[in-house]
Amino acid sequence: MFNFLKKGPVGQVTAPVAGSYLPIEQVTDEVFASKAVGDGFAITPDKRQTTISAPIDGVVSSIFPTKHAIMITTKQNVEILIHMGVDTVELKGAPFTMHVEAGDRVKAGEAIVDIDWQQLAAAQKATTIMVVSSNATFAPAEPLPTTVTTDTIIGQFDLAAE
Repeated sequence: MFNFLKKGPVGQVTAPVAGSYLPIEQVTDEVFASKAVGDGFAITPDKRQTTISAPIDGVVSSIFPTKHAIMITTKQNVEILIHMGVDTVELKGAPFTMHVEAGDRVKAGEAIVDIDWQQLAAAQKATTIMVVSSNATFAPAEPLPTTVTTDTIIGQFDLAAE
């Protein structure tokens, strides 16, 4: 009874790109490192991989006008933000080619955006991909390898207690 009020795990989260796992507290962007945007993790991408994939099943609830960030909402209403690069909002969308639109349903592992890493390098922007939630806590998988692929389970988001 009242299962709609139940809080708990929303499912496993995979890496959005192949690369190296990085705890969110270690990213160079202080807003993300301090968890002001939310709890989560980061990936330092393998720059041979230009496609960013959905880390979890859900609906694309928004794409920032500058294309540097995508919000996916799960069926449990957990909001997952995929933020691509550090200070990439300044690039006005140039390095990003979207494969999805707001309202699209996505599955974990499905391509959502391509990134031109050379444009980020030319603009001297960090390439770190942050995956965070403002309404859930993140629990990393254990043991977690330092090198990950889009098949690697990184952990899970649990709905925050109200």
